[in-house]
Amino acid sequence: MRATVIHAPHDIRVEEVPDPVVQQPTDAVLRVLRACICGSDLWAYRGQAARRPGQRIGHEFLGVVEEAGSAVTGFEPGDLVVAPFVWSDGTCDFCAGGLQTSCPQGGFWGSVGFDGGQGEAVRVPFADGTLVKLPADAVSDDRLLTALLALSDVLGTGHHAAVGAGVTKGTTVAVVGDGAVGLCGVLAAKRLGAERIIALGRHQVRTDIARTFGATDVVAERGEAAVAAVRELTGGQGAHAVIEAVGTEQSMRTAVEITRDGGTIGYVGVPHGSGTGLDLGVMFDRNISLRGGVAPVRAYIPELLPDVLDGTIDPSPVFDLAVGLEGVPDGYRAMDERTALKVLIKP
Repeated sequence: MRATVIHAPHDIRVEEVPDPVVQQPTDAVLRVLRACICGSDLWAYRGQAARRPGQRIGHEFLGVVEEAGSAVTGFEPGDLVVAPFVWSDGTCDFCAGGLQTSCPQGGFWGSVGFDGGQGEAVRVPFADGTLVKLPADAVSDDRLLTALLALSDVLGTGHHAAVGAGVTKGTTVAVVGDGAVGLCGVLAAKRLGAERIIALGRHQVRTDIARTFGATDVVAERGEAAVAAVRELTGGQGAHAVIEAVGTEQSMRTAVEITRDGGTIGYVGVPHGSGTGLDLGVMFDRNISLRGGVAPVRAYIPELLPDVLDGTIDPSPVFDLAVGLEGVPDGYRAMDERTALKVLIKP
């Protein structure tokens, strides 16, 4: 089959790889219908996250079960399913507690020796604990299928940030980052009842989506100017809840400075270059809490799925460029050059 591999920084190729097969009784083989490129994939693309030459890549996908192992009880060939960005056994203490990202037998798609999501098919370990079934008729609805793909990562990650930040009805929320996760954080904050949502971003195409998703205000400044703008919008106090969806030192400093005393930051931006960006003394003095991390999206899919199916929330606008599998290298270039927000892949 054809699949995406990374050989070196800025060297993404679509090549022939072995077809996936059931290796364990708990495995399933999935034919990919939709996949996408994540902002975190760009760290490998840019050489800021190590990868072996020829390693598979991609961790967001949905598709149809082609084959199920003898121990798989929840799925059968023909089922339409979505896969969260990690696999998990569904039986350990962490999975039972809704933290599937800490499953001892779990792992990330595209890890050495495992399939990535940006290909024609994927072997799914622990299918019963990992996959979530979708309505079969969604396969004929292109917009809905695209919206459902967001459940594999960005929608659940934005929701994780909003939950971590303590977004509730009537709160004022600020969102640092105008990428797909930040925009889904806006969508999640609106869904959770935020009264005011301030989106920080410099790209009008993206902030226009933020407004569509529920942002009431947009701050285009950066650094101290952004802090001053948010403070002015909030009567000098800052936001009750702040979503940090970038992961740099500057973005975390901004998040701390725009948080109201006693407020909470929900952080989901993959940390890169943020080693000195957190002053615990400032957070201590102002009673600022910090919650977040890798989003256990498998725990959130059952909650979010009904709202996607009935149109209460529609994350599909974050996908602004679609390519076939052979166009994936161009998709990486487009996201790296910021001419695309998030690239949809149709194998």
